[in-house]
Amino acid sequence: MRYFIQFSYFGKAYHGWQKQPNAITVQEVLQNALSTLLRQKVEVVGAGRTDAGVHAREMFAHFDFVEIEDSVQLKDRLNAFLPVDIAVQKITKVKHDAHARFDALERTYEYWLVKEKDPFLFDYAHFVKHPVELDAMNQSANLLSEYTDFECFSKSNTDVKTFNCDVRQAHWRKDEKKLVFTITADRFLRNMVRAVVGTLLEVGMGKMSPNDIHKVIASKDRSKAGVSVPAKGLYLTKVSYPEEIFDEQKR
Repeated sequence: MRYFIQFSYFGKAYHGWQKQPNAITVQEVLQNALSTLLRQKVEVVGAGRTDAGVHAREMFAHFDFVEIEDSVQLKDRLNAFLPVDIAVQKITKVKHDAHARFDALERTYEYWLVKEKDPFLFDYAHFVKHPVELDAMNQSANLLSEYTDFECFSKSNTDVKTFNCDVRQAHWRKDEKKLVFTITADRFLRNMVRAVVGTLLEVGMGKMSPNDIHKVIASKDRSKAGVSVPAKGLYLTKVSYPEEIFDEQKR
């Protein structure tokens, strides 16, 4: 039987989601915990991979197991077993062919900026001391939905087959002490959100005009876009799935 596990993590201590031979990752820690509690080797497949230091407020993965009699009890045992920076919210039975990555309809990220030095937000947001024009950054953000090819924002030498993404929303807002950028798309390229934010910051600081975003995207050249902002300000906040993949009896 196949199960979806919904969880969150604070990424500071991890070298991203995907398991690696010489670095601690969220996937490795979660797999080890499930394997220990279920007393057999369990492999989890995530909705996507986050880079080192990136956080997830809502992440999903799937795994296979014969049968889980009490998913709430397993969730509680996992939370007691896992480190404090990983938390499980729900374990749900799904259809046998449901896939955490390929069935995802869209993903939403937030990026947090702070304009004043704050020791309580140091690990949670990127501090930018220069003045920024929020309206100009939103003008440029609105232009992203006019395009599908985002090679200019992709990590160099990546192995993807296409650079196309369907960006469905992208905007900035003020939230108390923070400036928060929200972006939703069907998929994201490696390093894409951090590169987009870095480019929009250049617009906000007057180094680019809002319409320069057209030239950057048309160039398909990573060097024409802005510098990637630090990982610590990036959060995966939502992953959406079609309702029909969830098992009716366990919904």
